[in-house]
Amino acid sequence: MLKWTLLPVQDFKNYHSQWDDLNAAHYKSALLESRFVALLIHHFGTAKVKLAIGLNGQTIAAMALLESNVLGTAWSTFQPAQAPLGLWLITPTLNQELVAQSLIAALPWTVGLLGITQQDPNLVPRPAQTTCLRTLDYIRTARIDTTAYFTEYWAARGKNLRHNLKRQRNRLEREGVELRLDVCQQSELVVEAISDYGRLESAGWKQLSGTAISVNNKQGVFYAELLTTYAKTDDAVVYRYFYGDRVVACDLCIIGHGVINWLKTTYDESETTSSPAALLRQESFEQIFSNPLIDSIEFYGSVMDWHTKWSDEIRTMYHINVYRWAWLSKLHDSYANLKKRVSG
Repeated sequence: MLKWTLLPVQDFKNYHSQWDDLNAAHYKSALLESRFVALLIHHFGTAKVKLAIGLNGQTIAAMALLESNVLGTAWSTFQPAQAPLGLWLITPTLNQELVAQSLIAALPWTVGLLGITQQDPNLVPRPAQTTCLRTLDYIRTARIDTTAYFTEYWAARGKNLRHNLKRQRNRLEREGVELRLDVCQQSELVVEAISDYGRLESAGWKQLSGTAISVNNKQGVFYAELLTTYAKTDDAVVYRYFYGDRVVACDLCIIGHGVINWLKTTYDESETTSSPAALLRQESFEQIFSNPLIDSIEFYGSVMDWHTKWSDEIRTMYHINVYRWAWLSKLHDSYANLKKRVSG
């Protein structure tokens, strides 16, 4: 049982090194580094968010960013849409349920539920169900191991994918279209590259749904600052693909601990006779496979049809619910079963 302290989220700036120590020792994810988390707080945090620090003796053994629901009956990890992983770090030798229960005990007595969101089984094994702990499927996500030779990886892809991309390249070259992959890693060029990303996405379906990135909206400002920050240490890369002098596809990525994380991808939806995103992917992956410092590609998004053509490694991410009382977990089980029967 840990001893917990709850602090205003503004105090996170005083605990960057402790947060990074936990991440580097156990999680090793660029998506959980303090510089990523600090920008999430700056752009999307509110006064409701708290920093929780769990001590095992004099050692920090757990840290999390939390916020409560409106009624104050449930707390969960702070989870803006731009964060692929839940902001919850614990020493993996500790029992997830006991750690969560000790945190619940430190919260107001009205709190009956602690939700720990978007956990990756490759980083934290999925705990078994108990009387007070439940796990729920979140999304299926894909990764690619890049430690083999690219030729071996590419030969293992489906015949249709390989044939279609070769055919597209040949046709575009016959039409005199020069194909070019641009790899941007300089911090001073990142904002320009994100502007190109925004122009492509704003011309597509995401603009209609209100989720498109642009240099003028909150999302665009966040990603520009994020990529610029990581580029200062050579840990950011923006891939742009050109047909002649025209950008037709763009991907935003950050790198750390041997992993390149694909954050966002977009392409020119007016191109209906070729797949700029797939052509970009083929060339960028070939470069990544040749980089001895990168061991894998992580997508951290819901598996789509195109993922299954490029990846053989698909896993299910999950949420954890921990209840203060066993009767409350049984009540939630009954409610979930009722919903299933009604919807079925």
